[in-house]
Amino acid sequence: MSNTHYIKNKFVVLIAGPTAVGKSHVAIHLASLLNAEIFSADSRQIFKEMDIGTAKPSIEELASVKHHFINNISIEDNYSVGRYESEIRQALELYFVDHDIAIVCGGTGLYIKALTDGIDYFPDIPLQVVEDYDLKLENEGLGALLAELEMLDPKYYAIVDKHNSRRIIRALSVIKVSGTSYTAFLVKESKQESPYNFIPILLELPRNILYDRINQRVDLMLGLGLEDEAKHLYPKRHLRALDTVGYREFFDYFEHKTDYNTALEMIKQNSRRYAKRQMTWFRKYGDWTIFSPDDLDAMLQFILEKRQ
Repeated sequence: MSNTHYIKNKFVVLIAGPTAVGKSHVAIHLASLLNAEIFSADSRQIFKEMDIGTAKPSIEELASVKHHFINNISIEDNYSVGRYESEIRQALELYFVDHDIAIVCGGTGLYIKALTDGIDYFPDIPLQVVEDYDLKLENEGLGALLAELEMLDPKYYAIVDKHNSRRIIRALSVIKVSGTSYTAFLVKESKQESPYNFIPILLELPRNILYDRINQRVDLMLGLGLEDEAKHLYPKRHLRALDTVGYREFFDYFEHKTDYNTALEMIKQNSRRYAKRQMTWFRKYGDWTIFSPDDLDAMLQFILEKRQ
């Protein structure tokens, strides 16, 4: 980012980390102390209809500090990282007219990378290419697509959600059309860098503690009515937004592909796998300072020192 002209004294604190690590709690605590507002970098909390399964901040938490990019759009809308990049840049530009520090909080690595580095420009994919891979998925199963991806782009294979057929087909389509790896597009020199001073904080916990928290969170979601929320959204299960852990497992249950207990166990297992992929992503992209989510005083001190 050496060529970027920075806006002096305008800071963006990045709070990143895996699911259930405690990002929202940390962001709200720091925002209240720093008189800052929170900009979400979560590709699912942005949807109005998905509340329990996306672990949105509570109504009280949303009221305690102003949040942006939560409950913005409908699952019917086709939202992309490109649109997010454009909208958050505009929102921050407006925000920084009257503020000096913002907090961007979330676990969607692509959204954070889009803000800090700009997005990479992928080739246009002919519909026929996608349809060919859809047909392969139908005839040969997801394993065949994963095997092809592992052979063509082992680096992306290592971090991709192995259950997300849309993402796997997207990567394979880009590889086929471009003749290069999908990873190459993710690590290319950025097109439009951000002018702000970033203070990147990555929250981490020992794996056993994080996994316990994930399991507890799933139990909490069930108590809050996750099954009913999934049932309400089931008629729209074809939408891309709903290809999400916590929903797709219940969709399988509703279709009698699994039993109830298996669905619950799969939500926990897939959430743990997702957390692992998130950590792989964040360690690969970005220059983070790592904190435990309990080190609130140390984080505040770190931010204040960086602002000087």
